[in-house]
Amino acid sequence: MTTEPRIAAPEPTRDSQPYWGALARHELMFQRCADCGTWRHYPRPVCTHCFSLRSEWQRASGRGTLHSWTTIHHAYDSALRGETPYLIGIADMEESVRLACRLVPPDGMSPSIG
Repeated sequence: MTTEPRIAAPEPTRDSQPYWGALARHELMFQRCADCGTWRHYPRPVCTHCFSLRSEWQRASGRGTLHSWTTIHHAYDSALRGETPYLIGIADMEESVRLACRLVPPDGMSPSIG
């Protein structure tokens, strides 16, 4: 009996656990500095604007603008061999963070920048 390979699950850190937990609940949350209000993503312990160690997790709007995208033709992970080609995008979110994500446009449509 053979089993299909699985994509490796992320290994959450103390700082990223709330992010991955929210995604598991189908929610998108970002860190926000509790002192200056600067949004940040990827999750990390220190604000890059004011160097505060205090942060809060807040739900993201889910709205953004597509900055760039590409089609992946070569599966770099054996678990994705049957899924090529697939699309990856970079979105500039309303919260002023940039997010990499998989794109799934409606049938017959291609993504467009902006």
